Amino acid sequence: MNDTPGWASPGSAPSEGQGASVPRPSEPLDGSGPAGSGSSTQPPAGQWSPPSPPGTGPGAPPPPAGWGGGPQGPGWGGGPYGPGWGQPPAAAKPGVIPLRPLGVGEILDGAVSAMRTHWRTALGITLTVSVLAQTATIAIERFLLPAPKPIDPNATGPEALRQVVDDAQSAAFYDVPSLLISMIAVLISTSLLTVVVSRSVLGRPVSLSEAWAEARPRLLPLLGLILLLVLIGSGVMAVGMLPGILAGGAAGAGLALLGFVAGFAAFIWLMVRFALAFPALMLERQPVIASMRRSAKLVKGAWWRIFGILALTTLLTLIVALIVALIISIPLGVIAVTSDGNEAGSAFMTNSADFGWPFLIISGIGGVIISMITYALSAGVTVLLYVDQRIRREALDLELGRAAGLPGYDTGS
Repeated sequence: MNDTPGWASPGSAPSEGQGASVPRPSEPLDGSGPAGSGSSTQPPAGQWSPPSPPGTGPGAPPPPAGWGGGPQGPGWGGGPYGPGWGQPPAAAKPGVIPLRPLGVGEILDGAVSAMRTHWRTALGITLTVSVLAQTATIAIERFLLPAPKPIDPNATGPEALRQVVDDAQSAAFYDVPSLLISMIAVLISTSLLTVVVSRSVLGRPVSLSEAWAEARPRLLPLLGLILLLVLIGSGVMAVGMLPGILAGGAAGAGLALLGFVAGFAAFIWLMVRFALAFPALMLERQPVIASMRRSAKLVKGAWWRIFGILALTTLLTLIVALIVALIISIPLGVIAVTSDGNEAGSAFMTNSADFGWPFLIISGIGGVIISMITYALSAGVTVLLYVDQRIRREALDLELGRAAGLPGYDTGS
């Protein structure tokens, strides 16, 4: 038996140039891994057993009966449950989370603690992804999208109403590329930060070069998974709205709106169902389709709980982004408008996209700062949700304890 966690944790699998003597990770218990079943010492899926304290594991002699802590004596000195009056011992915590099923607060706290503990590595990943995402967004909006229709400040009546409708449609059209880029950036940063969070669970350090070395072989499957999910989401939305678009007229508009609502609900359901595919792909070395099936299996029966935690995380990231915008982005925006002179003011007044480069660069810096924070929080929560589900269903805490070298977790080979 190996002593690594039940995923391919960083450092547990041989990277390029390493020897074959490094132990390979054990496979998931449901048999969906590339090589079959997992550790034979784990309890069946769906159970979770707290580890035995030191000196009480398999093969240890039973403690003497009596007031001080025999099998039948829940005394002050600790009965079969350790210290206290009949209470279970606190779970071991080698890293940022205790090795037991997690509550919502513990998942959020663990995500923040992981980023704070490994802030240099997390900063390097989120900064790189954020800069690339902001650069792509600015380039697409500047060079590829058509210029929006200018607003006539003197328009009144039906003409003003038509301009409002056209402006709303144009804004929605312009938001699509940035939203798509943002979603892809979140997924990429989540996958790369998976390496960081998995190390922090075990209380082990990780450098940026180590994280990159572990994540690099999985980048092509990662891009394939992202593209597949984007295609699935786009297809679901298109199927929902297509009948209304084809019908045309007022009735068609109403039907398209209903189709949009139905398609969006199906999109949310699918995204939650496959939310754990990225940690499975990165940590278990699963292929694309297998990682999606793995996520669906882990989420099954816990969809509403995972949806609630992800929704809460999204709300918190929006609040954090708003606070950061008030503190950083708005002052940077004022500086950007000032540095751009009359050009930025004219662009705002006429609803054109003809902003100068000083404005775009300075405002992009604010976007990078916000993205760095939100990407890190979203990534940490997603990975810890994956760990939590595997602890609940597959007793992953036992493998994590053995991998961390904790006493009482080594059940032998």
